[in-house]
Amino acid sequence: MEKISGMKKIIGLSFALQLICISIYADVRLPALFTDNMVLQQCTDAPFWGEAAPNKVVKVMVGWEVREYETKSDNKGYWNINIPTPKFGGPYSITISDGKKVVLRNVMIGEVWICSGQSNMEMPLAGWGKIQNYQDEIAAANYPDMRLFQVKKVIRNTPQKDVFTENNTGWQVCSSKTIPEFSAVAYFFGRDLVKNRKVPVGLIHTSWGGTPAESWVSAESLETMPYFKDYVRQLKQVSQNDLSLFYIGQLKEWQRKVEEIDLGYEKHYAKWASPDFDDVKWEDMPVPGSWENSVLPDFDGVVWVRKTIEIPLRWQGKELTLRLGGIDDDDITFFNGEEVGHSEGWNVQREYNVPAGLVKAGKAVIAVRISDMALSGGFYGDPVTLQLMLKNSDSISLSGNWKYQIGLKQSEIPLRPISPVDNPKCPTTLYNAMLYPLAPFAFQGVIWYQGEANASMAEQYRTLFPLLINDWRSLWKRNFPFYFVQLASFNPERAEPYDSEWAALREAQLNTLHWSNTGMAVTMDIGDAKDIHPKNKQEVGRRLALIARAKTYGEDNPYSGPIFKTYKVEDDKIRISFSHVEGGLKTPDGESLKGFAICGSDHCYYWAEARIEGDEIIVFSPKVPRPYAVRYGWADNISCNLYNGAGLPASPFRTDSRY
Repeated sequence: MEKISGMKKIIGLSFALQLICISIYADVRLPALFTDNMVLQQCTDAPFWGEAAPNKVVKVMVGWEVREYETKSDNKGYWNINIPTPKFGGPYSITISDGKKVVLRNVMIGEVWICSGQSNMEMPLAGWGKIQNYQDEIAAANYPDMRLFQVKKVIRNTPQKDVFTENNTGWQVCSSKTIPEFSAVAYFFGRDLVKNRKVPVGLIHTSWGGTPAESWVSAESLETMPYFKDYVRQLKQVSQNDLSLFYIGQLKEWQRKVEEIDLGYEKHYAKWASPDFDDVKWEDMPVPGSWENSVLPDFDGVVWVRKTIEIPLRWQGKELTLRLGGIDDDDITFFNGEEVGHSEGWNVQREYNVPAGLVKAGKAVIAVRISDMALSGGFYGDPVTLQLMLKNSDSISLSGNWKYQIGLKQSEIPLRPISPVDNPKCPTTLYNAMLYPLAPFAFQGVIWYQGEANASMAEQYRTLFPLLINDWRSLWKRNFPFYFVQLASFNPERAEPYDSEWAALREAQLNTLHWSNTGMAVTMDIGDAKDIHPKNKQEVGRRLALIARAKTYGEDNPYSGPIFKTYKVEDDKIRISFSHVEGGLKTPDGESLKGFAICGSDHCYYWAEARIEGDEIIVFSPKVPRPYAVRYGWADNISCNLYNGAGLPASPFRTDSRY
């Protein structure tokens, strides 16, 4: 009897669950964007969409009108309707029904902005960010007319129907409780609009630290760029379950192609790792140490290094431990021509076992193939960490000079496949999961802070970044405002002028202003040499808001610092003119201009003197009697101090741009 009774309970529960499932399926289902506390864009035909039972009448009643809107779901249950929104105001309620009502409460009408990019946009007020004065800022963050929507970090290789939110939180009213983990830049941008525009503001934050621009672009758009074409075409054809196998195959093919052009290989044999290879003509490199700071300034690519040592007779036939410390970024390490280990990532300490069979008395060669595609390259850390050791015994120091030779330059390397398995850096994947599902939700514009992950590919970024902007505008079929942040200063200052990857990326961003309805906030003056995530996010948000208030909302306020316009060689000087010189050209406290360099036809740059003459700058140097070109702020990090009268900094530039 107990068994029968138990079965009845199970059957009853199963039937109840089925009824629940049927009931859920019959109810109107809304995208994650439609929740209590949401903000709808004012004065527009706002799209509403969702799911219901197939061929079902769906009615929408909005709090700002008496009338009822009606549509019908299709054979698959999908429905959509556009509803006009009034000028800003609220709160309102919205009722959506296919016979069973879904009610959205505390809805505001105002200005909606999408906020996206990598870590400097993602950086929260508290959490890992801890912006300046974060405790005071959080305590004061009570703005009931500002609403926050946090898109969850998700990766997909095909476009998705809906976004995810953390813990299904939906829209949140801005308060000291909801703001700590939200984007600081987005918050300060929104706060400025709430205070100065006196309208409700909705912020949709969708960012992921460390991600390149190509992660945020559709496959269709990336296919127009030869660099990405083949990869994204193949990626689209792979199911989510087969991504690992796809990546393994792609990686093997890439390695084969690289080995074909790497001078250190011959028919896929690592000839530069062979102990018989003659490296006498190779030059010396101090190890440990970044090669950018010694023998290879500003080099990105593949470098082979070799160290010849003497193995004592007592070590012969015994297993050894090879410790190389940190290597930036990736390595393949050989002992007497045989690979003994490989690692990826600059933050991995290299320690490899050398098999006993490779250990013979006399001459031995350690060879390391180092691949670095951005920032510093080579060995780093304490010299004592570089050792070849007999276990529980003595050791041989490996610090000092190593022989080196370039295998290939970064520009020669084909696109390395990026694992699409849980990897936000994979092309298209964040567009698919964290942007595409937001459409066609109505909004005013986009603010964007990204570029660090593409700093080594500035020339490509000149095409990629405008492509991203046009791609997003195509998704919404609207030429909406797109305002972005130019990279802040980072890395130690250098004593002499040099060609900087970060400066070139800033130039690519600057050139994007040629596209319509764009704006750029310059942040060279508020960066941090030691921190890629500078803490003054208040000013970043304010400068973005100045752009929006002027260009989107028509306020009469300066919104940009000086932008290079023209130059003219005048005997031993060069005269520079600018746009956006509201209030004249100035320096803080009237100090002398900094950050200018000048060259002759030999393209050898020297630091230059510069002075303000009205709305122009005169640049000169006694070392360059016949000047050819000028650069300003052309470095990863440099002290530069040209502003306009509104206190907005000038963008870095060069007059000798090839573009």
